[in-house]
Amino acid sequence: MPASPDPAAAQRFQDKVVLVTGAGAGIGRATALRLAAEGGIVIAADVVADAVEQTATTIRKAGGRASSARLDVRDTAACQALVAQTIADHGGLDVLCNIAGVMHWSWVTDTTEADFDRVLDINLRGLFFLTQAAIPHLIERRGVVVNMASAAGVKGQAYTATYCISKAGVISFTKSLAVEYAKQGLRAVAVAPGGVNTAIATQVQLPEGADMQLFQKLMPLVDVAEPEEIAAAVAYLASDEARYVNGATLHIDGAQTAG
Repeated sequence: MPASPDPAAAQRFQDKVVLVTGAGAGIGRATALRLAAEGGIVIAADVVADAVEQTATTIRKAGGRASSARLDVRDTAACQALVAQTIADHGGLDVLCNIAGVMHWSWVTDTTEADFDRVLDINLRGLFFLTQAAIPHLIERRGVVVNMASAAGVKGQAYTATYCISKAGVISFTKSLAVEYAKQGLRAVAVAPGGVNTAIATQVQLPEGADMQLFQKLMPLVDVAEPEEIAAAVAYLASDEARYVNGATLHIDGAQTAG
């Protein structure tokens, strides 16, 4: 793993209120830790309550400020309630990081309606409605939405059609959001990682009869990234240093989508 800079040296999120979904593990957890280390007041949300509380506890033990919330992003009312609670507790919202996500491996012909709905509901529908609830408050503070897309949203991948559809939707939504609200001071950006050392990427369950050559085309040309590397990109995009970056998707994939 490459050497990481000291995030405490750059307090880019001092006293900013940050809501991070998927914060119980992987990129979401790394992002919550990074933004808290840079001075952010982090609301860490995840469907796994124990895991996300561990994230918040780690932040607090390091001297940061964080609270945890159990959130199933498929529950629109719960998304609205969490945003409302955030405003009640902290008076506003500066950054929303939509990182919660799931993946499903199967042939298109074997994908059930339940499989399709679960992936789209978590990766795209939940992201949409949580963002919808946050927009008025983000506009008040000229805030930022950072959406977690994927190389799968840019380049076709075998056996992950539902995931590809959802992440392509995330990229399109990010662009639409940026154009619609740019004049009101809201920025929307996305990050599209390739292989990352997280459970969603390492616990691959290829369907029976899968063509390994097609699977190997998903692999980046170099070693996979670590979650902290993706979190560093999120931190830049969410910061004032990236004030002129709007509607863009940053690819971090070891040239996976370049060829």
